[in-house]
Amino acid sequence: MRLGLMVGYSGAKITLPMEMIKEADRLGFYAVWTAEAYGSDAVVPLAWIGAQTTRIHLGTAIMQMPARTPASTAMTAMTLDQLSNGRMLLGLGLSGPQVVEGWHGTAYGKPLAKTREYVSIVRQIFARQAPLEHVGEHYQIPYRGDDATGLGKPLKSILHGRADLPIYLAAIGPKNVALAAEIADGWLPMIFSPSHYGTVYQEAVDEGVARADHGKSLAGFDIAPSVPVALGDDVDACRAMIKPFLAL
Repeated sequence: MRLGLMVGYSGAKITLPMEMIKEADRLGFYAVWTAEAYGSDAVVPLAWIGAQTTRIHLGTAIMQMPARTPASTAMTAMTLDQLSNGRMLLGLGLSGPQVVEGWHGTAYGKPLAKTREYVSIVRQIFARQAPLEHVGEHYQIPYRGDDATGLGKPLKSILHGRADLPIYLAAIGPKNVALAAEIADGWLPMIFSPSHYGTVYQEAVDEGVARADHGKSLAGFDIAPSVPVALGDDVDACRAMIKPFLAL
């Protein structure tokens, strides 16, 4: 087991607990994770954190896929990975229809199919084996719609990123969890209890691992849950601090 630190996203004014993050870095914590909803983004804080730390990994939990094209996400991840000497962990998720349609102004669509296409495109960009081409239900690259100029051509990333830059997927339902186990390097569960893994999640994880290519095993699949913690002498007061999070 490895320990990480979740700093989430900010409220009206962005703040980062840098002293705590630096101490986690010093103590050998594996990763620090940021988040985004409809205010502060998940990436810029990681750049700030990365400049002030040396070894802790920098994870997004999550970057919202509807907020960025797959190419934009890949560019951002590769850039931060190189600037941090290979510490980037790319955590992705669809968010929910309230944010996707109410904030980003795009259709929520079919989450499983959209996620599969998105991750496939990002991995192609990381790999740089050929100029990027993709024809799917949700993404066409180069774009060839009725309003296309016809000038688009397949391109390959100028920046040479890591082909194996880790991708994590946030997932709750069994089909999404199975998809994460199939196509991602790790899973970001929410409200996760290890004692209930066998009865709630194991079947979906095993199904996804079995569907994966290249002899994937559970041993190579990273499960990174976030566990809310409140420290204090007053147990009732600490419990009250956690209740709003669980109520979400």
